[in-house]
Amino acid sequence: MNILQPRKKFNLLLLLVWIVIGAALRFTNLTLKSPWTDEFATLVFSLGNSFQAVPLDQAISLETLLHPLKPNPDAGVGLVWQKLLTEDHHPPLYFMLAHKWMQLFPTSGEYISLWAARSLPAFLGVLSIPAMYGLGWLAFRSQVVAQFAAAMMALSPFGIYLAQEARHYTLGIIWVIASLSCFVVAVQHLKSRTPLPIKVVLVWVLVNSLGIATHYFFSLTLFAEGIALMGLGLWHYRVGWKPGINGRETPVESYPDKNLAPKPLNWWRIFAAAMGTGIGGLVWIPVLQGGYESQMADWMMLNRESLLSWINPIFQTLAAWITMVSLLPVESSSLGVVLVSGAVMIGFFVWVIPFVYRGGKTLVRQAETRWQTGVLAGFVLSAIALFFGITYILGKDLTRGARYHFVYFPAVILLIAAALAVIGKTSHKLHNFSLWRNRGQLVVVMVGVMGVLSGITVVNNLGYQKYYRPDLLVPIIEQASSSPVLIATTHNTLVQTGEMMGIAWELMNHDSSAIKNPQFLLAHQDQYRCQASTCPASITLAQTLAQQPRPLDIWLVNFKATVTDLPNCYAEDSSQYQVWVDGYNYQLYHCLANDYEGSSASDLP
Repeated sequence: MNILQPRKKFNLLLLLVWIVIGAALRFTNLTLKSPWTDEFATLVFSLGNSFQAVPLDQAISLETLLHPLKPNPDAGVGLVWQKLLTEDHHPPLYFMLAHKWMQLFPTSGEYISLWAARSLPAFLGVLSIPAMYGLGWLAFRSQVVAQFAAAMMALSPFGIYLAQEARHYTLGIIWVIASLSCFVVAVQHLKSRTPLPIKVVLVWVLVNSLGIATHYFFSLTLFAEGIALMGLGLWHYRVGWKPGINGRETPVESYPDKNLAPKPLNWWRIFAAAMGTGIGGLVWIPVLQGGYESQMADWMMLNRESLLSWINPIFQTLAAWITMVSLLPVESSSLGVVLVSGAVMIGFFVWVIPFVYRGGKTLVRQAETRWQTGVLAGFVLSAIALFFGITYILGKDLTRGARYHFVYFPAVILLIAAALAVIGKTSHKLHNFSLWRNRGQLVVVMVGVMGVLSGITVVNNLGYQKYYRPDLLVPIIEQASSSPVLIATTHNTLVQTGEMMGIAWELMNHDSSAIKNPQFLLAHQDQYRCQASTCPASITLAQTLAQQPRPLDIWLVNFKATVTDLPNCYAEDSSQYQVWVDGYNYQLYHCLANDYEGSSASDLP
């Protein structure tokens, strides 16, 4: 009987456990959170539809606003690409895949199913668990590290959050894992002074090209890999690399048989992989220069005149790092829960970081793990340096979007998993299972418990809540309005259309008859904000109001223009209610029936 066979079955069974846990967390409450503007972009473009079908500068019905969410039976992947090229700024691969995926599921009434749209990233998030296992095995040749990496990916609140978004980030994570796998294989061949196999070069180029075709920020992964490899080459040039017999570092001149001595380092095939990747990325430059609405990226601009803008990127980055491992209900509506959650998270990290640091030092000291640990750490540090460089030098604050850290997230998980594997072993060897030291066992168990609690936090909407919360705004509208409703906003790009779609979607799915036949107004103006009384959006609002029957309640939501001329309308006292919920600023105006026409302001309630 092969003694390795039971162990192999055990490893596969354990991996299956992580996959099942990860799947359960990713698919639980998949539609609990209201979709937000970025997700509406995924839905509309994946259907082959257009935001330009939504009329501007006129009152429209809920059905008209949500019309782009109706499946188009005549649309194909070609139309998906065409709409992206003309209206958006993302590459098409994920949207094409989502187009085919959503055709497998029935619609939700007339409209596309939100569950169908989110189930694709959730499924890809599940696939990242065995992919992470494979990366852990390739990098460290250790079942322990591989299992820990798979478990941490399954439980990561950051990974669960991305998997429950109808966006392309989990597909990007798959490509990051695949690219890092080729990266660590290349480093292993450099270490052994053997040529990188051609098939690995071709796979690396293909994966990198697909990654760029999924999200342009995937290029940050490639630049970080390049910087790490250049650092490795510089280290070799200055210090020398002397791999030897049986994994020991032996000078080349000490080999008993000169023919068995390692050959000079072969960088040419790595250079070929870089060139192939470059060609695969250059094809998108004309697309990036295609004239899409550049204002859509204005939210990332760094305000160099504000001290807070210079400090925020540091804390935003720290928050992204923390939530890769732990996230308790810090977004709960109860202040007590928030305070306790924050205190527990701080205490957890203060306690566990020294152990992880100690495990990392052990990895660096051991000859069998030194190289992979060093290049992976170099990759992560290079990616972080790119984020801060782009933020502070180019003025584009990438740290404002926690989701963008997907470009190096798998490497962070792998390094932590390897450090935990070390501190949990009595022998500090990664090749076999042995009894853990009590303290090391406690650390590993507590990280696992924290991961489970964090996953539950995310799927119950107590952490990583959406940037826009129409589920909070709609009940306020229903409570405050007894008259017909017109919800108005200033329109600049498709982002504002998505903001209004979120409110309309929530109204459509909200079990209430308080608001019947709501109207929407997207008043376009080229300026994001306008303070003059002659703002185009202000004029459009006044003209639209003149055509509406009275009485009428006007809700100005994220209205970025001066409002001065609303005859026979008065503003609700804003001191009586909250005027802001996540993603939405609002002001209510009550417009009286026509019987009040000609009355003075003092006659109004």
